[in-house]
Amino acid sequence: MNAVEFIRTTILPAGALVAAVAATWSEAKGRKQVHYAAKPLTTALIIAVAALAPAPVPAAYKTLVLAGLVCSLAGDVCLMFPDKWFQAGLVSFLAAHILYIFAFKPGPGEGVSAGLLLPFMIFGLLMFRLLASGLGKLKLPVLIYIAAIMAMAWLAANRFIYVGGTRTLSAFAGAILFLVSDSVLAYDRFSKRIGLAQVVILGTYFPAQLLIALSV
Repeated sequence: MNAVEFIRTTILPAGALVAAVAATWSEAKGRKQVHYAAKPLTTALIIAVAALAPAPVPAAYKTLVLAGLVCSLAGDVCLMFPDKWFQAGLVSFLAAHILYIFAFKPGPGEGVSAGLLLPFMIFGLLMFRLLASGLGKLKLPVLIYIAAIMAMAWLAANRFIYVGGTRTLSAFAGAILFLVSDSVLAYDRFSKRIGLAQVVILGTYFPAQLLIALSV
């Protein structure tokens, strides 16, 4: 293992996890100044993990994941001020999911499992039904967002099944954690408040992004 790979796979992930703990702790304790620094720092370190990866084949995968992480960083900043920028955060993360969809889509000769889509569709419809009464004018945007994240998770699962390997497993695990994080966030905001919701949201979100970055 050369120095760059050691930094990418050990030093930067360790730094990201430390920053993630600081971001999660500061959110739970109301330490806003710490949170405002630690949350974007965590995602920036995760972006560096993906940026230092050697370009895979096809090289577009790295570009798409990096672009998705940058959109996520924008979403992180927006969601630190949810009363003002929640919708902007929603758009930023929707863009991230769409970029991940293109990253995870089947390549030449890879199959697609329509049956694998079914559990994601069911979960997405159940989530929308739970949230619908509290969405107001956001019903359509949230429905589109749910469809995007379900498609992203499905394609990550599909890619792992048909391609295999640790990198596709990393992307699949990251996609599932991202799905959990967004589901808890949506339920807490639009349906019923959950105790320590932010701990669960950030505690799954940051590992999700790190796993996706390590899949490059």
